[in-house]
Amino acid sequence: MTDSEVDVPNDAADLETAAEVFASVRPRLFGIAYRMLSSATEAEDLVQDVWLRWQTYDRSTVRNPAAFLATTTTRLAINALTSARARRETYVGPWLPEPVDTSADPYLGAERGEALEFAALLLMEKLSDHERAAYVLREAFDYPYAQIAEILRTSQPAVRQLVSRARKHMAAERRTPVSPAAQRELLVTFLEAARSGDLTGLEKLFSPDVTSLSDGNGGHQVARTAITGAARVTKFLAAISGWFWDDVEVGWAQTNGQTAAVLRRGGSVYGVLTISASADGVDQVLWMVNPEKIAAVS
Repeated sequence: MTDSEVDVPNDAADLETAAEVFASVRPRLFGIAYRMLSSATEAEDLVQDVWLRWQTYDRSTVRNPAAFLATTTTRLAINALTSARARRETYVGPWLPEPVDTSADPYLGAERGEALEFAALLLMEKLSDHERAAYVLREAFDYPYAQIAEILRTSQPAVRQLVSRARKHMAAERRTPVSPAAQRELLVTFLEAARSGDLTGLEKLFSPDVTSLSDGNGGHQVARTAITGAARVTKFLAAISGWFWDDVEVGWAQTNGQTAAVLRRGGSVYGVLTISASADGVDQVLWMVNPEKIAAVS
């Protein structure tokens, strides 16, 4: 999608036009906000704030509405990151991104699905706010360096440095993921082995340094620390196999561009489970059981 130049008048009769302009770029705005905040709920709130600002702004002064709205979204997201990180410092146990259903819009308004998978979102938490913004705009939405510089109120050389540092950090810590089909197959195999207590089968699936993360914000019977290493994760799964899977029904969803298992008890969604994997095997097992973060996943 190209940010084309359009004159947008600001009288009341043209509010419908303003709404149409906003609706045309809304998927991209949500895509930017979600990748910045790792929360669909917070991204929706931020995009709504952008819409309210757009309604009351003197739109007759805006030559390029799409660029203006993307700039507003990015700057608000950078500000929101500070308070979001402060809240996460009081979070009980591991914190994971809020899953988002990508079955309807696989790329959340982006030409590419970059910076969307859980593994990437977790790594981006380690970037500075401006590194993250520059990386998202460049890698997921292919914005030119000049436009990113304008959005971030800096120079093109500075933006190139931000993107370069972010790329190096991501490349240093992130393994090349398997294909979506392979990820789904591994997830299905993992579930079968975990439910049956097949410890040998489980350990064969894992990379040596696999990590299990459970996001429950202090919920009952939810692990509050990361569990790392194939032997330890296997032992953990063996310990819960005697009770955890009782009365659990497994459904499927597309979250963040990958297959996830939706776990239900008594007809209600209890949790969302997914994995990330590379050529070395499953390297992350992600359990999302905080009710506030999974309500929208069906």
